Amino acid sequence: MSGKLPEQILLAHGAGGRLTQELVREVFLPALDNPFLAGMTDGAVLPELPPGRPALTTDAFVVSPPVFPGGDIGRLAVCGTVNDLAMVGARPLWLTWALILEEGATGDLVGTLLAGAAGAAREAGVAIVAGDTKVVPRGAGDGVYAVTAGLGVVPPGRRLGDDRIGPGDAILVSGPLGDHGATVMAARHGIESQSLISDCAPLGSLVESLLESGARVRSLHDPTRGGLITTCHETAGRSGLRMLLDEAAIPVRPEVEAVCELLGLDPLGLACEGRFLAWVAPEDADRALAALSTHPGGRGAARIGAVETRDAQAAPVVLRTASGILRPLDLPSGMNLPRIC
Repeated sequence: MSGKLPEQILLAHGAGGRLTQELVREVFLPALDNPFLAGMTDGAVLPELPPGRPALTTDAFVVSPPVFPGGDIGRLAVCGTVNDLAMVGARPLWLTWALILEEGATGDLVGTLLAGAAGAAREAGVAIVAGDTKVVPRGAGDGVYAVTAGLGVVPPGRRLGDDRIGPGDAILVSGPLGDHGATVMAARHGIESQSLISDCAPLGSLVESLLESGARVRSLHDPTRGGLITTCHETAGRSGLRMLLDEAAIPVRPEVEAVCELLGLDPLGLACEGRFLAWVAPEDADRALAALSTHPGGRGAARIGAVETRDAQAAPVVLRTASGILRPLDLPSGMNLPRIC
């Protein structure tokens, strides 16, 4: 980052005048350097898309605190957006990234978020081709928010969706659950842990390894807000089937369990930002697990359940406990984890 960051963000930094130009030209452009930004035009004119179907997503990020062990709102915004594209089988290509800053936010904070976004974009192999910065008066925001959009392409012949899930399909997870949610909640409550760190990471490379393994993958989802429980409920609702989860097989780190016990949380309801769930043909579950486990981003991958038929009276998501009892997992109705992403 070649430009000098201001000590504090002023309203004038979002007013479009000299301070705005200095912030953009001296700070943002060097950090996000690519030819699409260099022209400083109102929109990015991109090359023709590769063969396939375009995929588009958008998201907003309000995580509190904005910097946490393993990430920050800048890195989170990029990872969350490229991961949404990866979940539909798309190869992410280009992003837009906007910051809404509160007057008085420090230059150091902006620098951290910018470095986080730029680093995540490099890891994901995408370019941030357009952006914006707005500043709201002191007290009218909460430090910083981020807004993104992402464009990618689903290669020809690749199809994923909950309508492809059938009875007997295996449910896999790419790694331990709950790391991001537990880390953010611990940071919010001043709980220190040297081993607790967010799983925030781009998933495109790991998804490609799985899809290129030859395993018949039906559907993919990243368990963000609401975690495993909400994701399985949503998938059960769209497919009309039941998700049977095996408690003993679900990977959760001891440090995540410790935070959950302290704060009264269920690790299966915590957000992840670097994990995904995969519904796979049962005959291909071992092949899929091998593809995940041999990738650096898939260490700790596990087979955690299976899909069953469901009648109108059956619970859509059920957990087989360690004692063999089947316990329905209700969809969370409260709001115990606001501002998690």
